[in-house]
This record gives sequence, structure tokens and C-alpha cells, in this order.
Amino acid sequence: MKRKNLNSGEIGLLSELKRGQKCEVIKINVLDKALRRRILDMGVTRGALIEIKKIAPLGDPVDVYLRGYELCLRKKDMALIEVRCL
Repeated sequence: MKRKNLNSGEIGLLSELKRGQKCEVIKINVLDKALRRRILDMGVTRGALIEIKKIAPLGDPVDVYLRGYELCLRKKDMALIEVRCL
């Protein structure tokens, strides 16, 4: 999936953002209950503010900053999280 630079207020997927962009989680589109619970337990909930910190050379995984700590997420999990750019 190609990364794009979303402007302020635009809605997209967390996996589409570039390094340094900040966003707010709108929705988590996960059907698997175990995966949904794991994502929620990591602090990725509706309204959480996320900043893309580092992207691995091949694009996966990605380090994000949220709720005062850095979290490493796989791109396929990030593609399930809908966000609004700040």
C-alpha cells in the first residue's frame, strides 16, 4: 500500500500515513475478536492520538507514539485502523 500525505481533517487508514504525521483514531475495522482485543489492549482506541515515529526500510513494521509510549505495529494491522489526520 502506498503511503500518502493526508491533509489536516482528511480521513484515511493508519497504514497510509508518512513519518511525522499525527492522527486521531476514528474506527477499528477488525472482525476477529482476539485481534480486536489485542489492539485495544495496546491502547489503540477511538479518540487516541497517534504519531508515526519510524518506518522500517522495507515499510514494515512501523513505530508509532501513542499515550506516552512507542508501539511497534505491523502494516497489515495498521490497515484496519481508520484515522483522521490532525
